[in-house]
Amino acid sequence: MNKPFYISTAIAYASAKPHIGNTYEIILADAIARYKRLQGYDVYFQTGTDEHGQKIEDKAKLNNENPQEYVDDVALEIRRIWDLMNTTYDRFVRTTNPSHKEKVGQIFKKLYEQGDIYKGKYEGLYCIPCESFCTESQLDAKKCPDCGRDVIKSTEEAYFLRLSKYSDKLEKYIYENPSFIEPESRKNEIINNFIKPGIKDLCVSRTSFKWGIPVSFDEKHVVYVWIDALSNYITFLGYDIDKNHSEEFNKFWPADIHLIGKDILRFHAIYWPIMLMALDLPLPKKIFAHPWLLAGGEKMSKSKGNLMYADELVKHYGVDAVRYFVLHETPFDNDGIITHELLIERINSDLANNLGNLVNRTISMSHKYFDGVVVEPNLVEEIDDELISLVKSTPKMVEEKMANYRVADSIDCIFNIFRRANKYIDETCPWILGKEENYERLSTVLYNLLESIRVGAVLLQPFLPDTANSIFEQLNTRNTHFDSLSDFNGLDYEIKLNNPKPLFIRIDKNKKLEEIEK
Repeated sequence: MNKPFYISTAIAYASAKPHIGNTYEIILADAIARYKRLQGYDVYFQTGTDEHGQKIEDKAKLNNENPQEYVDDVALEIRRIWDLMNTTYDRFVRTTNPSHKEKVGQIFKKLYEQGDIYKGKYEGLYCIPCESFCTESQLDAKKCPDCGRDVIKSTEEAYFLRLSKYSDKLEKYIYENPSFIEPESRKNEIINNFIKPGIKDLCVSRTSFKWGIPVSFDEKHVVYVWIDALSNYITFLGYDIDKNHSEEFNKFWPADIHLIGKDILRFHAIYWPIMLMALDLPLPKKIFAHPWLLAGGEKMSKSKGNLMYADELVKHYGVDAVRYFVLHETPFDNDGIITHELLIERINSDLANNLGNLVNRTISMSHKYFDGVVVEPNLVEEIDDELISLVKSTPKMVEEKMANYRVADSIDCIFNIFRRANKYIDETCPWILGKEENYERLSTVLYNLLESIRVGAVLLQPFLPDTANSIFEQLNTRNTHFDSLSDFNGLDYEIKLNNPKPLFIRIDKNKKLEEIEK
């Protein structure tokens, strides 16, 4: 039986169309999920939408819609973009789902009955866009520390989750499980900024708006966003309050990785583990807080007018070019920067030139000199060793990088194959071998190039799936699985290659920028 692997994204807030910074997370999760499937794991990949709260109630009013109609439209748009980006989630969840709402009500009641939730009064500063409370000391120039917008003073009766009761237990868990929160810099942030100063109890209900899951035993209260939204990771998997969990829940929980943006880390690294401790459930194996994708160096926001959307980028550059850029340009622990200029430069240098040109040249030469037939190599020279050695060692290097979710580094390793293959063409000069009719040596050179391209394409599948498939189609090969990488002979002899087709077209930068401007 294949080993289970559960990966989730944060659920997207259904208040507006997601920009490319939001979309980066689903592409990153998809790359990890696809890689794990290729390794033979039984993957469960969950994403979806968070659909309750004051912000949505207010936006629906502005649109003259009821909140349910409003979130139905936005959820549809979010799903359309996730699908456009070729993401292979197994379940798209929505927090307005009746079964989820029922289970959240049960969770809230259970925590109340066991004394982990109590009734009190909230007085503090509240950020409507972030759906979060903050203290005076957390403000940044009198603005919300997360989004930089205005906060309002709020006083209301509320229920609270006793975070303080579990604070020591959580701190101990984090120290005993050093890879629970990653990257390291984010873990230190949680310990130093939140745990050490003392965790305050969390407000988990509201009375100032109605668009939420009612507290079953006190209906003027609705369950506040974090208990509602965070519970999605277990409710849709078949969690049962009486521990009669579904087979799926027993198989996949605890999650292997919750992939989230660094701005919502404290909710996932403090509130969620404490909720699970209170419910007597195992904690997820890893909370991974990925960096941001910044527009020209700034966080994307409507107020700054610097929003970039995935569907618009795809219209200009294609799905795989956008996937490549966001995955490659947002390293493990540093924010990435996206601009049209950078995108065009990366597409031209890495995709059109490095990869596209290599595949096109190699397949064209195979057609020119051998009628497109793959000939067994038989005249080996020392110069072949460096290329073959690099290609054979790359799957292991990628595996090591992906084990630590270093996706950008993994892509770099794969592209080293293509860079080295281009250099190998310059070293071996196949066109001179053709002119000299040295076909024995030429067949070896072309086989080494074709097999290097095939290995690169097998490894590229999680990141640029359509591009990898296009390469396989041109190579006319079905040897696309990881187990075909055990040696340097996965491209069968005597098969006939299909005609070359360009993978990526070079972009005229000035022309494209002018077109975008219009």
